[in-house]
Amino acid sequence: MPRQTRLDAPGTLHHVIIRGIEKRSIVDNQTDREDFVSRMGKIAANTETVIYAWALMKNHAHIFLRSSVVGLSKYMRRFLTGYAINYNYRHQRHGHLFQNRYRSIVCEEDSYFLELVRYIHLNPLRANLVKDMAKLDRYPWCGHSVVMGRIKNEWQDRDYVLSWFGKKEGEARKAYRKHIKEGVADGKRPELVGGGLLRSQGGWSQVMSMRRQGNRELADERILGSGEFVEQVIKEADDRTKYQFPKHADLREIEAIVKRICKKANISIKELKSGSRRRCITEIRSRISYELVKDHGVSLAETARQVGVSTSAVEKSMKRRIQ
Repeated sequence: MPRQTRLDAPGTLHHVIIRGIEKRSIVDNQTDREDFVSRMGKIAANTETVIYAWALMKNHAHIFLRSSVVGLSKYMRRFLTGYAINYNYRHQRHGHLFQNRYRSIVCEEDSYFLELVRYIHLNPLRANLVKDMAKLDRYPWCGHSVVMGRIKNEWQDRDYVLSWFGKKEGEARKAYRKHIKEGVADGKRPELVGGGLLRSQGGWSQVMSMRRQGNRELADERILGSGEFVEQVIKEADDRTKYQFPKHADLREIEAIVKRICKKANISIKELKSGSRRRCITEIRSRISYELVKDHGVSLAETARQVGVSTSAVEKSMKRRIQ
């Protein structure tokens, strides 16, 4: 089944779900967790991506964010590629760390903002990583502790979350915590982890009731919201695709970076891709690979194509520079 395109206009709210390949761990120790959270926040700040809620679990993670003009895909590519390379180096492993692509669900703000913040921030409690709300208040691997003011992360927009609960911080924080606590009894809330009509209307009973009454609403599995909201998002996405070619634009940007570095080093593109093992060529190849992967989130495969070596050679080059 072909992949569907991302829905990502600047300012779009996304619930992003990241899973380890074959349900394996994506964090094994304190260093992994610190690297994951630090990288998530640093790149969000660099790309002006706004994060409202997040929870890092053992084999998956949730992030509730608003995309910037850079776009969700570029942010996630830079974040996950860099983390996976460092993780593989630390644990002496090779291959993919994450399951396929991350999953992103476009969310209708008025209807779902508070529900998703609560759902995501209760993940550690539901998974028994913490035993009660008091422990969750101080848990460092979840955005709830930041909203509560127990941990500081400048890149997380706690002020916007609290603004939904009141104008004065103390009162807003108290109301926010009450809202979170009230969700403990709700369980896993499967209707919040996928889009489409079934999710948006609260289950099959509501959908069947609508159909008996002759009501029809547009639905899309990538979107969590009303039929009207789904229609609006799809229309905006269709309008953008008429004149935007992001894949071509990305390729031109990558090629421009390669040309810039080669020109500065007085090396031609032909020499770069010749397979030469001359020290100066190898060094430029390594420098280009590092910048493309670490700073711009380009995949290892595309980077390898740009510098004329194998994917494994790019990965080895990255590891040498990390040392």
